[in-house]
Amino acid sequence: MFIGEGPGFHEDQQGEPFVGAAGHLLTQMLGEIGLAREHVYIANIVKCRPPGNRDPLPDEIETCTPWLVEQLSMIQPRVVVTLGNFATKFVLNTQLGITRLRGQVHDWHGRTVIPTFHPAAILHGGGQNSPQLGLLREDFSLVRRTLDSMETGTAISTLGTGVGVSSVVPPGSMARHAFDDTPAEPDAPDEEQLELF
Repeated sequence: MFIGEGPGFHEDQQGEPFVGAAGHLLTQMLGEIGLAREHVYIANIVKCRPPGNRDPLPDEIETCTPWLVEQLSMIQPRVVVTLGNFATKFVLNTQLGITRLRGQVHDWHGRTVIPTFHPAAILHGGGQNSPQLGLLREDFSLVRRTLDSMETGTAISTLGTGVGVSSVVPPGSMARHAFDDTPAEPDAPDEEQLELF
C-alpha cells in the first residue's frame, strides 16, 4: 500500500490517485521492481484536493482519517510505503523529515513502513536528472527486498546499501498526534482504529 498526501489537479478531476506525471513516475518505479499498479493499493491522507494545492489543515486530516483507517483495515497491507514528507510524518507520528527517515524499514503496528520521496518532488527537482532519483530507486529496491524477505522468511540484507532498520513507536491516535509539536503520551487506539492492527 502506498500513501501520499492528497490528490493533485488530475487526480481530483479523475477521482483516481496518481494519474498525472507523478503517477507515471510511480508506475515506472513499480515496474523496475517487478510490480504493476494492479499489484498495489494507492491511498492519500486526505481524499480531496485542498484549495490552491496547499497542505491539508488538521481538521481536514481529522475528517479524512476514518477513510484511511478503513482502507488500511480492508486492504491489510504487510508493507506501507509513505510517499513524501507529509505522509511519512503523519503515519510515523514524527517531526523528522523524509531525508532522515527514507531508506529505512520502520515497524508500525505490526506492519512495515518504508518512507520515500514523493514522485512529484523528484519531478520538481529535475525529473530524470534529479539527484534524488537514485535514492528513490534505492527505496523501491528496499521495498522489493522487504517483500521478498516476507515471502521467504529471511532477514533483509542491508549490508553495504546504507539502508538501516529502525523501530518507531506507533502513534496512539493518528489524527490527534500527527501535528503536535510537543511529544504526547500515546493514547490507546479507539475501537475503529484497532481494526488497523
